[in-house]
Amino acid sequence: MGGTEEKQAPGSARPTSRDVARLAGVSHTAVSFVFNGRAEGNLSPATQERIREAAAQLGYRPDPVARGLRRRRTAVIGLVTDEIASSPFAGRLLRGAMETAWASDHLVLTIDSGGDPAKEDAAVAELLDRRVDGIIYAAMSLRRVRVPEGLHRTHSILANCLPEDDSLPAVIPAERAGGRTAARLLLDQGHRRLAMVGGQDDIASVDRLRGFRDALRAEGITVPKEWVVRSGGEISGGYEGAMRILDGTPADRRPTGIFCYNDRVAAGVLHVATRLGIAVPGELSVVGYDDQEHMAEFLAPPLTSVALPHRAMGEAAARLVLDSIDTGRTPPATVRRLACPVISRASVGPAPSR
Repeated sequence: MGGTEEKQAPGSARPTSRDVARLAGVSHTAVSFVFNGRAEGNLSPATQERIREAAAQLGYRPDPVARGLRRRRTAVIGLVTDEIASSPFAGRLLRGAMETAWASDHLVLTIDSGGDPAKEDAAVAELLDRRVDGIIYAAMSLRRVRVPEGLHRTHSILANCLPEDDSLPAVIPAERAGGRTAARLLLDQGHRRLAMVGGQDDIASVDRLRGFRDALRAEGITVPKEWVVRSGGEISGGYEGAMRILDGTPADRRPTGIFCYNDRVAAGVLHVATRLGIAVPGELSVVGYDDQEHMAEFLAPPLTSVALPHRAMGEAAARLVLDSIDTGRTPPATVRRLACPVISRASVGPAPSR
């Protein structure tokens, strides 16, 4: 009846399913039913409980390899990503995926490709050779990606990226909604003279700015062209952009709030404010984006930021893969957008009266 492991290796003290059956006073098949998920309708609740108590007393655990061979599964999900080592956000996504998989008795096998397409193809091929149950492909910055060769041969989900050919489902941040959220943080404090600093022409930059403008347009506010400065994503870009907007500008003609493309840009803006003697948040409120670990909360003042949902993306991607494995069907190639929560700190305050 497709039982669990049949015998102990010589010299091993590891208990077997037959040991559990003897202690519980049941058949070996009954133990198999409990640990293969077939007990309901075949065994009474009392018998199931007696078997589980016997297993706990003996310290018995089913052999995952044998169980996987019976179910034609390995209980392993592959995760291929482009830059685990260099991204400050990778740990959150990985933890979300790993803990979700672990809760469903799966492990996550992670491979860092370094962004090399040939290595990505080789990584997917290696995971397929190891017969993983499914694969998550994750990018550490939101972008359209070439789908690695072989990814369509198993249950696959993309995380924090979109397929160039729209052929696979993806889980990404709701960036446009995040831009609206950032604007509302400032609008709700009475700010009407608003600027945006940082970013380029990537997906995240475009969507964040669109959302920011959506919220302002709803209030009848237009951002002056010179107050939208695309200066990249680093501290230097934030410094450069803020200097262009603030340096030499009288207090009554400068913005009272700045939305920054990310927290590094915000750090540059805060540096400029300090250099020019502009009080934050008394004279200028600053909103960051990403909630970068070991950074946002340690700036002066601590930075209010719109967080990227990296952990939630890992959780959602793993759940989609697990559901696909269970049903035997890959979900439609749709895009699921996850909310970007606000982390409120001290860099946003009421608009100054002028």
